[in-house]
Amino acid sequence: MTGQDDLVRVVHVELADAEATRAYGRALAGVLRAGDLVVLTGALGAGKTTLTQGIGVGLGVRGQVASPTFIIARVHPSLVGGPSLVHVDAYRLGSLEELDALDLDAGLEESVTVVEWGEGLAEVLSSDRLEVTIDRPHGAGDVTGDPGAAAALDAVLDAEAGLRKVTVRARGLRWCDVPLPG
Repeated sequence: MTGQDDLVRVVHVELADAEATRAYGRALAGVLRAGDLVVLTGALGAGKTTLTQGIGVGLGVRGQVASPTFIIARVHPSLVGGPSLVHVDAYRLGSLEELDALDLDAGLEESVTVVEWGEGLAEVLSSDRLEVTIDRPHGAGDVTGDPGAAAALDAVLDAEAGLRKVTVRARGLRWCDVPLPG
């Protein structure tokens, strides 16, 4: 018997630089709808926030999408009548209880929720989700340990060209018939 957890599609994409990463985020936004969860994984400076910026543009949301490292979660309302973008940085969250305290599930059905550093925590929010892993070999690991440096590191590295290898895992029934950008 096949369960919903067994339904996984995988897409691999190579993105040349920060602008290509934003463009891919805009394309990804084209298949997202209210209630969708996107879990982003990658080292500091890999491009998680850059991808989320593209998603924000594609969804037509208000405000500059920036790393929510210190405030943990930021809501960007739609300017075009679509879903809001809830952008979460789970780096500082140490447990499921801390994630639950954010009360994200209250707004999941009305918003697109993007969780950076969410691997191992955010999966409990929905069995239907996109898991996006961004690997950027020359940027990953240059700085370690200080999540506060993430935004500055993103800005420095995004100014440079840098190949990103992106793996998108579409999990659950929601994604069975949805064409993913690739």
